[in-house]
Amino acid sequence: MKDKLILKDGTTIELEAAASLTAISTIFTDWTAAASALPKLTNENLSSVQVQTGEGLTVGNYTDLVLQPGNWEAKADGVCITISLREKTDIEKRLDSAEDAIDTLAEDALTGGETA
Repeated sequence: MKDKLILKDGTTIELEAAASLTAISTIFTDWTAAASALPKLTNENLSSVQVQTGEGLTVGNYTDLVLQPGNWEAKADGVCITISLREKTDIEKRLDSAEDAIDTLAEDALTGGETA
């Protein structure tokens, strides 16, 4: 069994290798298979990620990840894609917090009171 990357929504991507967050390799049978999984790498789904061994042992829990440019290579057995992730910086986390506060204040202003 292969190691797995598990996204917040439960999407599972089987891994060929995962030396680090910046070098996560996976092989899809073809571009159609890749096109069904890769769009799931959204900001929301990268807000909580697990890496599990093939035996189901969790070896990594990550929050607030960001997708970086990766690469791909067509091979005889499919399309090898390297996914590159990194943790958000403190500045990015503070910006997210400020945006959330602005959204809450705007909603309060529109509804005439505090949101529940």
